[in-house]
Amino acid sequence: MKKIIILSLLMAVGFSSCKKDYGDPSITVTVSYPTITLTGAQYYSIPVNGSLPTIAATAYDSFYHESCSVLLDLSTLDATTAGLYAVTASAKNKYGFIGYKTVYVGVTNEPASLDISGAYIRLATAGRVANVSKLATGMFMTDNVGGVDITNPATGAVVSAVFVVTSDTTLDFGSQLTSAGTLTASSETLMLVGGGGSGTTLNYAIALSGFGTQVRTFVKQ
Repeated sequence: MKKIIILSLLMAVGFSSCKKDYGDPSITVTVSYPTITLTGAQYYSIPVNGSLPTIAATAYDSFYHESCSVLLDLSTLDATTAGLYAVTASAKNKYGFIGYKTVYVGVTNEPASLDISGAYIRLATAGRVANVSKLATGMFMTDNVGGVDITNPATGAVVSAVFVVTSDTTLDFGSQLTSAGTLTASSETLMLVGGGGSGTTLNYAIALSGFGTQVRTFVKQ
């Protein structure tokens, strides 16, 4: 599994009422961050050794009424190895405040027809439902990666996460920033039934603050 540091899904949007003192008490500015708008998709899929996508974005600071240049960090992409990767887009305004946004790129040779989306139950336990949706070829999102009991908040936070099917038997979550912090995973395996139908099983252990390290099993209904 590739290990990738993801700076942010969306670290800074809008502005706060805070003031920043530049060492001179007579010079203060309102803290405001550029908002990055993607002019294309946020989720891309390419085959192993395929061409990297053209990712375009614009940025604007609505408080200072300033358009900002967008920089793309392509250093995490490795088109030669299947997995989930992230490209960080950043934009800095004239006062040095930086906004971020992340684009996900899945590198996989799985066919476009693969679709494992649907409702999954963790170990067939009532209430522990995870809904998986398709984002791009071989790329999916689960809305409950921990498989917590959605009817009982005491079992943990409901966290969404993106993953890529890298082969008929493996998954990859990469390293991604979620609503509960940075998530990585291990023991990521897949058992396809009927090309992704009922009985398809996802297995993985997640490293995420507030969650245990046990392997979690989800079965499609």
